[in-house]
Amino acid sequence: MAALEYFVVECTEEKGREAYERIANDVLLDLDLVRVVSKLHIFIDPHVPVFVAVGATHALGGPVRVRDFADVNVDEEGRAVLSIGDETYLAPMLQALWDRFGKDDVEQPDRFSVVVTVPKGEDPRAIEEIVVARPEEGLYKDLVYALQIIAPEGFKVRREYHREGVFYYVASENTLDPEVVETLVAEKMKLIGVSL
Repeated sequence: MAALEYFVVECTEEKGREAYERIANDVLLDLDLVRVVSKLHIFIDPHVPVFVAVGATHALGGPVRVRDFADVNVDEEGRAVLSIGDETYLAPMLQALWDRFGKDDVEQPDRFSVVVTVPKGEDPRAIEEIVVARPEEGLYKDLVYALQIIAPEGFKVRREYHREGVFYYVASENTLDPEVVETLVAEKMKLIGVSL
C-alpha cells in the first residue's frame, strides 16, 4: 500500500483490524484505486456496529473537453470535422454530440473522424469546449463500490459523501444517528488532516 500517503485500519479487535487491512488493501489494488486515493482511514467497531471510512484523493484535473483529444477544423460547407487523436473518450463524445446536435447531424465516416453539421449561426469551433467526461464522477462511484465490498457483510444502512478531493462512507446494521455519524466522521477526518 506504498502508493497511499496515509493508510490506517482501526478496529476494536486486533484480528479484525488485520483482516480488514488485508481486505482493504486487496480491494483497492484490484480496483486500481491506490493511484487516486492519497489518504484512507477506516474505523470498525463490531459492537456498535459501525464502519467508517474517510479519505482524500489526489487532484484529478478538470473536466475532459473535446479539445483535449481531438482537433476541430471547419470544412468548406461550414461543418465541424473532428480528427480524433485518442479514442478513450470517443463514446462519451459521440453521446454528447448526439444530445446536442441530434444523430442525423453527427457522422462518423471512420474510426478517427467525426463530422458535425452545426446549425446556422453557431460557431463550429465551439465544439472544442463541449465537456464529454468528468473523471471525478466515475472515481466516486468506484470508491463507494470498493467501500461496500470492504464493509462488513450486512451493513446495509449507509451514508456517503464526497466533494472534490474528500469522501466518507459510513455503514451499519442499525439506523445511523446523524449526530453520531457527524462526530465520528469529523474525528476520523482530523486524523487525515481534513475538516468538512
